[in-house]
Amino acid sequence: MTTVSELGRRIGENVERVIIGKHDEVQLILVGLLSGGHVLIEDVPGVGKTMLAKALARSLGCTFSRIQFTPDMLPSDVTGVSVFNQQTGQFEFRPGPVMAQIVLTDEINRATPKTQAALLEAMEEAQVTVDGNTYPLAKPFLVLATQNPIEYEGTFPLPEAQLDRFLLRLRLGYPSPDHEVQVLEAQQYRHPVDSIGQVVTVEELQAAQEAVRGIYVDADLKAYIVELVASTRSHNDVYLGASPRGSLALYRSSQALAALAGRDHVIPDDVKRLVVATLAHRLIIGPAARVRDVTQEAVVLGVLDRVAVPGASVRRR
Repeated sequence: MTTVSELGRRIGENVERVIIGKHDEVQLILVGLLSGGHVLIEDVPGVGKTMLAKALARSLGCTFSRIQFTPDMLPSDVTGVSVFNQQTGQFEFRPGPVMAQIVLTDEINRATPKTQAALLEAMEEAQVTVDGNTYPLAKPFLVLATQNPIEYEGTFPLPEAQLDRFLLRLRLGYPSPDHEVQVLEAQQYRHPVDSIGQVVTVEELQAAQEAVRGIYVDADLKAYIVELVASTRSHNDVYLGASPRGSLALYRSSQALAALAGRDHVIPDDVKRLVVATLAHRLIIGPAARVRDVTQEAVVLGVLDRVAVPGASVRRR
């Protein structure tokens, strides 16, 4: 898997020229990209969520659009609308900003749930339906969504069905003091995002995504993934556990992480590293547990501690 790891290195180094001191978070973004899944970046304002998404888009040879979500947006502002052409006497489809390969939905939780739901079909089936007509989206298709925590004013919680469609959720956090000094120095004259360019082609990206699906996962590791997900459904503090889509997300992302490491097989550490990012946002904590300030991350980490790690065997060639 040298090709995939080399491609990941080129993209990662390009993005980290803009996002300083966040190597692990950039790696998670690459995992989502190579898995063909969508990524939710959640954190407080000003930590670089939008810049991370823009830097990734500029690194790829893909069409890019940005949707700035606001409370007055309508679903048609996302998907597009059919307009009557008086000259031809027919309705013509005017595509919305979702009709791109890399879609940055900035501050997604500032739109109403009705508008947020306009992305459901696009994220799951890579198509949009307007006035009974279905329009396929170009591949690869990736939604990078940013949001501020829901306790901030003027935000709406994402519907559970939409949260479940995000492969990963990650948080950037504040930089260390040394890294924050580097940020100041890097932006003294201009923003570094203006100086980065494309480092991979669409064809290279699609080939890498296909190669990731061929990464070997031992049968014991597959059972381990399923047991981790199933344990969230029977947890006393959880009202609704992770769905089978969560199992698939953990499976696909583990393959991508192994490929980025240059391996042709998944190891237990790949699964353990990704379990919080792939499962935590899919859980709904029960009312009694919320009173005790039980978090989704704490539940997933507790499950990880209880489920036995298998001794995965490596396929011999």
